[in-house]
Amino acid sequence: MLLAVAMIWGTSYGVAKGAILFYPVAGFLFIRFIMTFVLLLPVLRNHYRQALLPGAVLGLLLLAIFLCETFGVMYTSASNAAFLISMCVVLTPFVEWSIFRQRPETAVFVAATLSLCGALLLTRTNDDIEMNVGDVLVLGAALLRALMVCLTKKLMEHHDVPALALTAVQTGVVAGGSLILLLCTQQGIPPLPTTWAFWSATLYLVLFCTMFANYAVRRITPTRASLLMGSEPFFGAIFATLWLQERLSVFAWLGGGMIVASSLWASWPRPVRRISISEP
Repeated sequence: MLLAVAMIWGTSYGVAKGAILFYPVAGFLFIRFIMTFVLLLPVLRNHYRQALLPGAVLGLLLLAIFLCETFGVMYTSASNAAFLISMCVVLTPFVEWSIFRQRPETAVFVAATLSLCGALLLTRTNDDIEMNVGDVLVLGAALLRALMVCLTKKLMEHHDVPALALTAVQTGVVAGGSLILLLCTQQGIPPLPTTWAFWSATLYLVLFCTMFANYAVRRITPTRASLLMGSEPFFGAIFATLWLQERLSVFAWLGGGMIVASSLWASWPRPVRRISISEP
């Protein structure tokens, strides 16, 4: 199950990149998340009151994440997006430091430096290092994902909400926000795509990347979840190489590997040192 989720999430960047060739980003997000919201609607029957407030707040943040991520995929390669988004694992302790005043371990600072060097190598072209708009947007999405992890922890301290009910409200907010953005930027709803490529990609993202992944992740231990985050980018890069015919240089593979290694190192559970004090 762990391997399946890693493969599915890894392929999501390439699949989304193919889908937005047929429809505007805001419209694609609206279709994807309104379908997800309808499928999750039954779980809200007994929990909508406690899920509404935290779900609305986190849903707005999730909307910003997917806008940055999807627009980012449009302007950069799917493989770059898969590697760069995993930097959220390294960024999370620093966001947690700013919110909860808990200083990260020294290993996290080392991992952050390694991850930054990997990002620079990943965006190296013709002996120059330059990040395009897509790379910056995906990095912004990684930072927002780190913020969401910490904000979810803070909100859930005062709200007892089932995970699926919370997800249902979030997807509803993302769908509504995407629809508003679509109406503001397109002066109406463009005709829906008729190609099977768009609908198959959207159904894949709804059924597997959201529904199945939500089911599976709730049954994965924290240690295995860290392995999931570490292996996802490699599946994304392999899929983009084989399916989208993207080409990564040796420096890009090295940089991506450094990001993955730093993410694994930062998230790997460490034993707590116990100091025994003998009676005088």
